[in-house]
Amino acid sequence: MRTVFIGAGEISVETAKALVKKGCEVVIIETDRARIDELSGDLDCSFLHGDGSRPDVLREVNPAQTDILFCLSDSDQANVIASLVGRSLGFKRVVTSVREEQFEGICRELGLEDTIVPSRTISRYLLDMVAGSQSVELSTVLKDEARFFTFAVKDEDGVAVGDLGLPADARVIMYYRDGKFAHAAADTVLRKGDEAVILTHSKNLGALEKRWELLERAPQAPD
Repeated sequence: MRTVFIGAGEISVETAKALVKKGCEVVIIETDRARIDELSGDLDCSFLHGDGSRPDVLREVNPAQTDILFCLSDSDQANVIASLVGRSLGFKRVVTSVREEQFEGICRELGLEDTIVPSRTISRYLLDMVAGSQSVELSTVLKDEARFFTFAVKDEDGVAVGDLGLPADARVIMYYRDGKFAHAAADTVLRKGDEAVILTHSKNLGALEKRWELLERAPQAPD
């Protein structure tokens, strides 16, 4: 797998380290030359000095051969622009990080489906702590080769979870409908607009991504 990070912040660096250990190819694009010099001695990956929101810079990292582009700079505006540019250049998957929630709606309108709001994840965890919850961090739950995969229900409208034809070691464990969480059973019928969450072995991620990527990008029949 080949991944490209825009921004050499803590999240990018920690994720890059983990990917390198797994044998993945990693490229980090960073505007601060001093930051690149600081990291290059400890992180065994490629670095590109430049503005990751510029088309000429992103072309240098070979979009067609990259599996995921992570836009994780300190600027929400730059991340949104970089995501749009990356999508237009043909990156297979683009992940957009925004700190201010007002940008989340904009990302949704622009079709940037893989948008994350880091502060929201942290705040939910802290609220659970205040409430006395014994919930644990996701990082402590997902051990070994366990992974989560999510997809937006489109062509599966009216299909029961048990009839999705998933791999033997993959299960839909929950779904969101109208923004509300619900457990999923084999006879749960999915509806268009739902967001389903699959717990699976990491070996299935490629097939799952290909299946739902193909569904989302299927060409429209001519009128």
